[in-house]
Amino acid sequence: MPIPTVAIVGRPNVGKSTLFNRLVGKRLALVDDRPGVTRDRREGDANLLGLEFRVIDTAGFEDEDPVSLPGRMRQQTEAAVRDADAALFLIDAREGLTPLDEEIGRWLRAESTPVIVVGNKAEGQAGESGILDAYRLGLGEPIPVSAEHGEGVADLFQALLPHVEHEHFDAAEDELDAEHPLKLAIVGRPNAGKSTLVNRMLGEERMITGPEAGITRDSISMKWEWEGRPVQLVDTAGLRKRAKVDDKLERLSAADTRRAIDYAEVVVLLLDATRGLEAQDLKIASQVIEEGRALLIALNKWDVAEHASSLFNGVKAALNEGLAQLRDVPLLTVSAKTGKGTDTILKVAFDLREAWSRRVPTGELNRWFESAVEANAPPAPKGQRIKLRYITQVKSRPPSFVVFGNRTDELPESYRRYLLNAMRRDLKFEPVPIRLEFRGRSNPFDRDRR
Repeated sequence: MPIPTVAIVGRPNVGKSTLFNRLVGKRLALVDDRPGVTRDRREGDANLLGLEFRVIDTAGFEDEDPVSLPGRMRQQTEAAVRDADAALFLIDAREGLTPLDEEIGRWLRAESTPVIVVGNKAEGQAGESGILDAYRLGLGEPIPVSAEHGEGVADLFQALLPHVEHEHFDAAEDELDAEHPLKLAIVGRPNAGKSTLVNRMLGEERMITGPEAGITRDSISMKWEWEGRPVQLVDTAGLRKRAKVDDKLERLSAADTRRAIDYAEVVVLLLDATRGLEAQDLKIASQVIEEGRALLIALNKWDVAEHASSLFNGVKAALNEGLAQLRDVPLLTVSAKTGKGTDTILKVAFDLREAWSRRVPTGELNRWFESAVEANAPPAPKGQRIKLRYITQVKSRPPSFVVFGNRTDELPESYRRYLLNAMRRDLKFEPVPIRLEFRGRSNPFDRDRR
């Protein structure tokens, strides 16, 4: 899969090649005080905090006849921008805006490629007025940097990341096709009916069952198809409270079950409807969520349950209270003995995996983020405002996001929960676990050198 590309553009002698060299970490491009040293597009690989992209150093943008050498160089620059995922528009912050900068700005506003304005040569306070002047370009907040001295690169990284983060990332891990089986693990306390449910799904007596608890000792994996869709089904040993496990074999079986959870995509926690919800069930559910796996809960033996309506509502309420980190986990009813509800489990499991594997397009994600922050701004402890800048999805399965900003370590837990809940509601993740990390200002180049 192709990786994203970033084009560096600007008039001659604003430091494009110097920034290019800093991004690739070596002196690939010639650098000189004379304008026009770069003529052809030069490309190199950049890697910032694990974010890989291709960076393109372009010739200085000049207003010349297309048939002239500067004109042909300009055509190369225009082509590089149109093919790029994002463009860095460099200006000289010490000189401020020039008429040519303004012309380049008008051209970039007409292009569809996202643009980040970068005020170079802004070491110390030298470029302060030029940075303020750059707002006139109408291309958003300018980022002050010194490409030569490495100043401001962390802010540049944070501004660039939302545009460069790409759906092709983690393709080997995230990409699902018709041949990819649903990895479904059935877990629960002993004698909840896990093996009976597996046999009902398979349509054969594949697992030994009986009234004795603990018949299944190993996690047994079986491949089959449901309505033409491949499934890798894992039946596991029952999980009891650790205090009650004194047999070495049972301890090994429990460890095997936990490994099955680690490798599953969706986990079905099977409850015995004749016993209701117990503390051990909540511990198992919490473990599944902490491992980042999609979870659904099924009440088995529903055909013999008493006071069904009040039982269901009571279990639902107890789950919402006991699993505060993930509300509205799907709760289904099933009878492994009669087969009622088994198809619903599989349908919901496939839907959960789709949400669990989902990537939100960068534009949609940042529009949501801006709206969420505007609706409920971060607090200002001791009168100092916490500024959240951007969000990006770094992976899926489970969906994992990073928010960049200032003083993020001071964000209260209540605000973090607000963002998580709004994300589940607005971006249609709802019942799947989400990982949300906050990062403050840091210099990615310093981290690379450690």
